[in-house]
Amino acid sequence: MSQHHNTITAQFFLTATQPCPYLPGREERKVFTTLRGRDANATNDELSLRGFRRSQSVAYRPSCPTCASCLSTRIPVDAFTPTRTQRRILRRNADIERRPCAPWATEEQYALFRAYLDARHGDGGMAEMDAAEFAAMIEETPVRSRVVEYHDVNAPRGRSLRAACLTDVTSDGVSMVYSFYDPDMQARSLGAHMILDHVEIAREAGLPYVYLGYWVPGSPKMGYKAQFRPFEVYLHGRWLLMLDAAEAEAAAPRGPAPFDPL
Repeated sequence: MSQHHNTITAQFFLTATQPCPYLPGREERKVFTTLRGRDANATNDELSLRGFRRSQSVAYRPSCPTCASCLSTRIPVDAFTPTRTQRRILRRNADIERRPCAPWATEEQYALFRAYLDARHGDGGMAEMDAAEFAAMIEETPVRSRVVEYHDVNAPRGRSLRAACLTDVTSDGVSMVYSFYDPDMQARSLGAHMILDHVEIAREAGLPYVYLGYWVPGSPKMGYKAQFRPFEVYLHGRWLLMLDAAEAEAAAPRGPAPFDPL
């Protein structure tokens, strides 16, 4: 099927259904298109505004046959104010330094990624990723991307990486494609720290949004995204500001949305 929106022409496809990784007893299906050539950045920018996410050279969003619980989520930078808990997280990580890098995989990144998966997502779809597949995830990007590394300034060189995030830079924000961190440093709340720091990255760049991916009401894996308030969710073809999780859950569709790539 083809769809034209403004200056974007893309061909969309549907995946087969498979068990949902977030909500038990439900099925997942995605609509996707490829990002390629000189139009890749513009297409990715346009699709991000319509709730899509990127994985390597593919832009996708859920199009599930019986469910519409996955809500694309972003933080409006100007409206966001850290909570008391979030300010404590920033202070707790005052010795963690941000170091943006080109999207090039390193052995130190992969070692941290493997430790993170083994500790937190050993039964997930990425659990068997080897070094080559990790490198492909990081390096096969047709759009403006960075790896934002977070280092312990007090640790020896080569052993200081504590967290990292593959981040896309779009026309209106930064998109956190995939992040991981040292699972032995739970008390640091490094996942939350990276989100808070990406708000600062966007603010420094004059970009209005931080894209967090999909928030899934009822899924413990995704509940943390609603802690960054206010946030916006993509519903009924537009972004709506939500003050808290309860408001977003009340607005969320109860059944499948009509199939519409854009």
